[in-house]
Amino acid sequence: MGRAFQNRKLSMAKTAAHKTKLYSKYGKEIYVIAKNGGVDPDGNLSLRRTIDKAKKDQVPAHVIEKAIEKAKGTGGEDYAEARYEGYGPGNTMVIIDCLTDNGNRTIKDVRQCFTKTNSKIGSTGTVSHMFDHQAVFSFKGDDDEAVLETLMMEDIDVTDVELEEGIITVYAPHTEFFKIKTALADNMPDVAIDVEEITWVPQVYTQISGEEDLANFEKFLMMLEDCEDVQNIYHNAELPEEA
Repeated sequence: MGRAFQNRKLSMAKTAAHKTKLYSKYGKEIYVIAKNGGVDPDGNLSLRRTIDKAKKDQVPAHVIEKAIEKAKGTGGEDYAEARYEGYGPGNTMVIIDCLTDNGNRTIKDVRQCFTKTNSKIGSTGTVSHMFDHQAVFSFKGDDDEAVLETLMMEDIDVTDVELEEGIITVYAPHTEFFKIKTALADNMPDVAIDVEEITWVPQVYTQISGEEDLANFEKFLMMLEDCEDVQNIYHNAELPEEA
């Protein structure tokens, strides 16, 4: 699963090349989280995690600060969360999270992404039962057993620790995110964490091998990334290494 997870991250990174879209995405997410849970990252763990993730994705400080300042004011945009599920090209399973101030526009845009790539949008629960909401950490290493022992000594509930091609990937319930982050920082301070996030991890992966399916899948991701309200895309596609 670790290698497949890395492939999924890579495929998503390819479609996130436009910095303007990336900055807008984080600005909106930080604004909503700060507006609903408070502007102090020490008291709003979701805000702290999102800010850390934004910095890791090289979002400029002024974008983060502007979103927080905006959240301090009264009024402002009223965004609602929306989640869509379905089957993408190659019979892959997809979850799409959105923040929207116009639900009709959002569902129209997302539905069009499915329709134009021979995919099928479903109802709530169509595929989400095949994903686990998990904290995921990945970093270079060669001793997965030592990592597991370290986390268990910190009384952390770990789902799995995998070692594949020099990459250690830790999976745990999403509620354990900050405990893992702290434990790794305290016990392995020299390790550079490549991935640290709360995400939807598929229970099974679907390999895309046909040229038509692969082209349609890449088109599908590109179209979704171009949608104004789409924040995050989760899927179970395993792409060829050369893709």
